[in-house]
Amino acid sequence: MALMITDECINCDVCEPECPNNAISPGEEIYVIDHNLCTECVGHYDEPQCQQVCPVDCIPLDPEHVESHDKLMEKYHIITAA
Repeated sequence: MALMITDECINCDVCEPECPNNAISPGEEIYVIDHNLCTECVGHYDEPQCQQVCPVDCIPLDPEHVESHDKLMEKYHIITAA
């Protein structure tokens, strides 16, 4: 599964630099996560780094983008090969 940022986001700017895949960017009102780039940090870290630093706990799993660990690892290899 990719992650998503909910409307509880306070735009604190701490998540964006933590993403190793550059999947997080400023949206119109709050930060957004590109599900095509989000691997939940699989391949980089044991846990999603954005969730670790988020002070308001507004980065849950995105139920609309369900992916297995193997699929996330495959995506990681594609992203890092580019």
